[in-house]
Amino acid sequence: MENLKQLQLENQICFPLYVIAKEITGLYRPFLDEIGITYPQYLVMMVLWENDGLTVSHIGDKLFLDSGTLTPLLKRLEAKEFLIRKRKKEDERVVEIFLTDNGRQLQQKACEIPEKIQQKIGIETKDLLDLKETIQKILIKIEK
Repeated sequence: MENLKQLQLENQICFPLYVIAKEITGLYRPFLDEIGITYPQYLVMMVLWENDGLTVSHIGDKLFLDSGTLTPLLKRLEAKEFLIRKRKKEDERVVEIFLTDNGRQLQQKACEIPEKIQQKIGIETKDLLDLKETIQKILIKIEK
């Protein structure tokens, strides 16, 4: 009977992680709506702002997304003229992604979003960094 308590929602680690991910993503929505992108598109753009010219597979690795999920995101961002997709001349199976001038300008508009999110959450920077560190430790263990 004691084992059944393990199945109670309040005793699960997955549930609060699921809820906080959903809620925080929701906090981003109004800010991202202002600049015309979705949260998954924002993640792609952050990867490209860090390293322009990555392959689709490299972006997928960084975001834990497969090409079937990533390709439609990239196509929508290309339609918005934030990036361009180019096939490598040496190997046409490999697609590289490059920011356009519009994509680089979008970065300037997005710069304020992290601070706005932290203000909305109302938690100290140290607490957020501690949480991030703990989550990254868990991710490392999971990836092994």
